[in-house]
Amino acid sequence: MGSQKVNGQYVYFMKTAFLFFFFLISSNVFAQTEKDFETLANWMQGAYTSEEQSKNDSDYYSISLKMIRIWKDRTDGYWFYVEQAALETITKPYRQRISHLVLEEGRIKNIIFSLPDEHNFIGGYNNTELFDSFSPDSLEERIGCEVIIKRQNKDTFAGSTISNNCTSNLRGASYATSDFTITKTTLISWDRGYNDKGDQVWGAEKGGYIFNKIK
Repeated sequence: MGSQKVNGQYVYFMKTAFLFFFFLISSNVFAQTEKDFETLANWMQGAYTSEEQSKNDSDYYSISLKMIRIWKDRTDGYWFYVEQAALETITKPYRQRISHLVLEEGRIKNIIFSLPDEHNFIGGYNNTELFDSFSPDSLEERIGCEVIIKRQNKDTFAGSTISNNCTSNLRGASYATSDFTITKTTLISWDRGYNDKGDQVWGAEKGGYIFNKIK
């Protein structure tokens, strides 16, 4: 009887420990905080270039990336205007978008929106008043393309899209993925497109673009 009681107590203890561990994982113990959220927003904003990487590896282009806060008076998170262009054709960006950084139930999400009449906002990082002519309500969200971001340590945040949820028809793709790593001075962005067979059809193959923040 004594042996059975000891074993029973052991089993009970193990079950209790497991349930407690499960509770920790499923609760907000590991959630992102308001401080994390604010830090990430501050790190994201700025002007970046991949010029150094392109000089060291000819498989990468020299790209300018601008990420500037807009609608600063809003209280529903942080809004950014994002513009990317080859340095040699800086006035002809190949990507313009609006991103919305939100903190919901302990998760940080970067939600992506298409920008209507993009040509009217080229260089908008120098004149954010351009975006006062419309509100976020008029934007079209790219459903499934949000990036879920977590703090890895005191120096790094990282995130990615979920599975193949972000649809894309660019260059024969059926979906796209995006991986994102950021520190106070560096942003690594790896965007890739895949066809319906899972073959990569666009995007860097060896790794992400490494953007250094311009001081």
